[in-house]
Amino acid sequence: MLLQKQFFGHESVMMLSKELLYISRSNISTEINKTGSWRFLTPIYQLKSSPCTEKCPLSQDISRIEMLVSKGKFKEAIDLILLENPFPSVCGHVCFHTCETACNRKSFDEPVGIHSIERFLGNIAIAEDYKLNIPIISFNGKNIAILGAGPSGLGAAYFMRILGYNCDVFEIKKEPGGLLRWGIPAYRLPDLVLRKEILRIESLGVKIHCNSKETVDSLKKSGKYDAIFIGCGYGKPVKMGIDGEDLAIDGLEFLYKIRNGENTDIGGHVAVIGGGNSAIDVSRSLIRIGATPIIFYRRRIEDMPAFKEEVEAANVEGVEIRELTKPIRIEKDSEGLVITLNNNNTFKAQHVIKAIGNEAENHWKLLLDSKENFSKFSRTVLVNNHLPIVLGGDLVNPVKSVADAIASGKQAAMVLDSFFNHREVTNSMDIYTGGDRKNRSKHITSIEEINLDYFEFSPRRDSEIEEAKRCFNCGICNDCDNCRIFCPEISVNFKDNKRSINLDYCKGCGICITECPRNAMGLREEA
Repeated sequence: MLLQKQFFGHESVMMLSKELLYISRSNISTEINKTGSWRFLTPIYQLKSSPCTEKCPLSQDISRIEMLVSKGKFKEAIDLILLENPFPSVCGHVCFHTCETACNRKSFDEPVGIHSIERFLGNIAIAEDYKLNIPIISFNGKNIAILGAGPSGLGAAYFMRILGYNCDVFEIKKEPGGLLRWGIPAYRLPDLVLRKEILRIESLGVKIHCNSKETVDSLKKSGKYDAIFIGCGYGKPVKMGIDGEDLAIDGLEFLYKIRNGENTDIGGHVAVIGGGNSAIDVSRSLIRIGATPIIFYRRRIEDMPAFKEEVEAANVEGVEIRELTKPIRIEKDSEGLVITLNNNNTFKAQHVIKAIGNEAENHWKLLLDSKENFSKFSRTVLVNNHLPIVLGGDLVNPVKSVADAIASGKQAAMVLDSFFNHREVTNSMDIYTGGDRKNRSKHITSIEEINLDYFEFSPRRDSEIEEAKRCFNCGICNDCDNCRIFCPEISVNFKDNKRSINLDYCKGCGICITECPRNAMGLREEA
């Protein structure tokens, strides 16, 4: 009181004393009250798979990748991708990104542009000649033969090599890549991108033998290999079953000639039969060589299995699509071909290209029909007759896509590694249970429009960081600190970049779980 009198003066103190209430104060800390003894539920930090990861055939840790990109940690993000996917740039160009269909952000505004970010990271890895930054197990003495250098075969080689196996890949064509090289037009997947990502696989020690005539029988007879992986894809065109079908050109054969730089001698009006991605690729390739394509599809446009953005791009480029029509007969006349349609109308064209799909060659069908020592998994089939043979890719995949083909090769590596190490191979190798968006430009740039500055990666850096920041980072802790801020007992600790719960004071109220916007926490019962 004396100090108060000296500081405020006697009259001021008397006035304050009348207006202020006395407040009791303890010299003992509230820590003496161990509220943790009230607890019957304990909060825990949990890493959970995000919806986008569940939808990704390759089970990439997408939430964590986006978080790293949002912080500008591109190399760490690339390392994380290459743990699960040897083709980030390829997938960024051609994958139809089912991950985005599951993105929780779409319930708020629009899904995160995951494929755009993956493409960006993949291109950085190519530009900087980025190598795999994970340890490769030393050679374990096992040699694996791989038939087919497509996405499944190269995927199998990549993961088998990481697991310590020596891999020889045999490709019948003059260059590796399979459908990626010969069936997808260069305007969708540039040759440089594919070559660079295949070179990364070869840098691990994978040997690719092109122009190869090897077969399953010849590989067996050689006695050099402990297992064979078959990823030869669908090489046999599906028949339309109509008169005059032999007058039609196969779509994949046409795309092969385009990609091989051959003169197709195709011009004028061209009828393209089909509604899948191959039909769209054929039509857009025809536009580029000066022909006039018209797509005939038996169902409605909205039912086309082709990617929506590819159909839109075809429309922009001037491809006509006639729905609910299909040919029932093709005949030749003096001016070209006459197509009789299911509505009894006729259409005159200089050429007909069929792109209604492909199927497995007969010898692969026979192997698949053999049920002896036969084990079927979600993306592969293991046939174990003295020498284990695994079939993968489009031969057995329920979904025919680039990402699913790579995932099939990855699963084959897991199946064979489990087989050789006498671990149980389960019947499902799936690990998981099941701002404005920045859209990719639909404009196709002509050579005259190219600005060389486009090929610098720095101009895109900021936009991709901003796009990654839109990610909710579902299922992983991104240090938002809500758990510590809202804890009524202040029992959440953060030390040395690690979070922990002080169980002496946590009473298990669950507020931290409620306030966690990432669903990266859970409650478990006390033992």
